[in-house]
Amino acid sequence: IEWTDATWTTVTGCTKISQEGFDLKLHPDLLELPLKWKQPKRIFVNSMSDLFHKDVPNEFILKVFETMVKAKHHTFQVLTKRSERMMNWCESNFSRFTIAELSNIWLGVSVENNEQIFRIEHLENIPTIIRFLSLEPLLESLNWSFELSIIDWVIVGGESGPGARRMNVEWVREIRDNCVEHGIPFFFKQWGEYNQHGEKVGRKAAGRILDRKVWSEFPIRWK
Repeated sequence: IEWTDATWTTVTGCTKISQEGFDLKLHPDLLELPLKWKQPKRIFVNSMSDLFHKDVPNEFILKVFETMVKAKHHTFQVLTKRSERMMNWCESNFSRFTIAELSNIWLGVSVENNEQIFRIEHLENIPTIIRFLSLEPLLESLNWSFELSIIDWVIVGGESGPGARRMNVEWVREIRDNCVEHGIPFFFKQWGEYNQHGEKVGRKAAGRILDRKVWSEFPIRWK
């Protein structure tokens, strides 16, 4: 995953929201793994699942956050499709921590199309330092009527794998231009199976160059 340094898997499996699902399983034995990594890293939390899945107990989520707070030398990237539960959980539990203690935890939501824009509204209601969007796979031109000032980072990527749908270059440019205009770091992850010209060449050959440039921007507060 181009936009992170490591993954930390405390939960695997997920019922279907936007992609295929498989059985959910908790991994309490891995809860303190990041504390053993001495070199600072950007860590993507639960790349194989969703921390805010309905079957993950509130107490388990709290243990994950407690580890992230302890491992202050790392930056944690928490991405969810269950935005309402994340909002509600944060509302109920963030009082346990100070803003400074949570400053190394980035919270984000996945948005593939306009039907999922509501997830950004949930994200807006969470008092966190860094809020980010993962627009992957981007499946249509997005309605950018939401409040851009709350967004600190945007990731865009096309779809890969069997049955992948083409991502239109104009959709990507529109997002890129909005990010540039509003000073939001923009990270273009991949074209997916189709390249910038709409040719099906495979993910590797399609690459991640947009208009002759590799866009790999991060929030400036990451060190």
